[in-house]
Amino acid sequence: MALIVVIDDEQRQREIIKTILVDEGYEAYTASSGEEGLNLIKTLIPDVVITDLKMGGMSGVQLLDALPDDALKPAVIIMTAYGTISSAVEAMKKGAFDYLTKPLEKDVIVLTVEKAVERMQLLRDNMRLQDALFGKFKMEGIVGSSKKMQEVIQIARKVTPTAVTVLIYGESGTGKELIAKAIHYNSARRTFPFTAINCAAIPDNLIESELFGYEPGAFTGAVHRKQGLFETSDRGTLFLDEIGDLPLLTQTKILRVLQDKEVRRLGGKDSLKADVRIIAATNKNLEKEVEKGKFREDLYYRLKVVTIELPPLRERKEDIAALSSFFIDKYNKEFGKKVKGLSDGAKKALMDYHWPGNIRQLEFVIERAVLMGDGHTITIEDIRSELRLPSERGHFDMDLPDEGINFEELEKQLIKKAMFKSNNVAAKAARLLGMTYKTFWYRLEKFGIQNISSNEDISPEKGNENSGL
Repeated sequence: MALIVVIDDEQRQREIIKTILVDEGYEAYTASSGEEGLNLIKTLIPDVVITDLKMGGMSGVQLLDALPDDALKPAVIIMTAYGTISSAVEAMKKGAFDYLTKPLEKDVIVLTVEKAVERMQLLRDNMRLQDALFGKFKMEGIVGSSKKMQEVIQIARKVTPTAVTVLIYGESGTGKELIAKAIHYNSARRTFPFTAINCAAIPDNLIESELFGYEPGAFTGAVHRKQGLFETSDRGTLFLDEIGDLPLLTQTKILRVLQDKEVRRLGGKDSLKADVRIIAATNKNLEKEVEKGKFREDLYYRLKVVTIELPPLRERKEDIAALSSFFIDKYNKEFGKKVKGLSDGAKKALMDYHWPGNIRQLEFVIERAVLMGDGHTITIEDIRSELRLPSERGHFDMDLPDEGINFEELEKQLIKKAMFKSNNVAAKAARLLGMTYKTFWYRLEKFGIQNISSNEDISPEKGNENSGL
């Protein structure tokens, strides 16, 4: 139920308005002066205020000026006589929602209040969504207590209040976009767009039209004007992921935008102001790309005002348990599950794994385990296939002899044993050893191994008894 405060020094007028509003289902309170109304507003925090323009003491405009300029500020409707409409219009320029002319009509009051309430609900819903979004990307919400991640967060905090360009290094899946969003949503630009583009995913002949936009007739098929991402990200942040894959000509144009703070659409004659913060990311070594002539040196130095290096997951393994818990909670909510955590075996397996796909891969493993698992704990069996761990049948009992091991012979005997256990099905044998089919087939040919028909075929060759099998 919306709450409304009515302020008028004429008792009969304010009581009539209150009665109309209560009959429409609103909660209404009245005040006989601007001063009394202001105190009521601070106490009740109403959705809408209806106030007379001219009153003894504080006027309606003075009341409007005295309201706090924040998200809790109510929509103000000014009541005025016909001869003072110009003053009501001035009040609207100062932030009033609308005005009503006397004598007041019930239908007009109801319609105007309805629009004001609807507007306030939209504004406050939007504010709640923004608060939830900002909360999601708070620096404190970034999972990572390892020393390297704490260094990353410290740098990100320092650059957040500024508009400097940031260059983020990191392997695929390390969370480069997450850090970029954290910087944006904790900055003064947070209410403006955050736009991300993967420079490696867009063909060279299309990347410029995406970034800069175009005018009709700029090229074949350009029928309508299109705004580029620099325009649509105005006053916000543009995240250029995999910037190392940009063609040199596009690099030149981006450099010009960074230098001049202006952008020109393809086929356009006029330059447009571009107030955009650039955060770039790459998994390439841009210094080496500069040496190879594949990346502009001047753009490189423009981008690396501040550099953030995200460590791969294998270098921050102390964060794996916390990240796993975060993803378990996330997918419990999404799938309606009640998984409580990881078994000791699963936790050790996750810690021992090398994570070529980094956090993105870890999230996928946990997501699948939560979705497909039947218990309240993720066990090693729930993640075995995704980590390519050997099955229990794939474990071989081996002793380490005092004389040492011939590794090449050991590899050969393991391949033979895998072929025997899989009835000479190479694909199955490859899975037992955690190899790709291509790698396994190469080793079969390397050692000249064909069908294994008995345990005698697996025995170490003469002179190689120290293979450890």
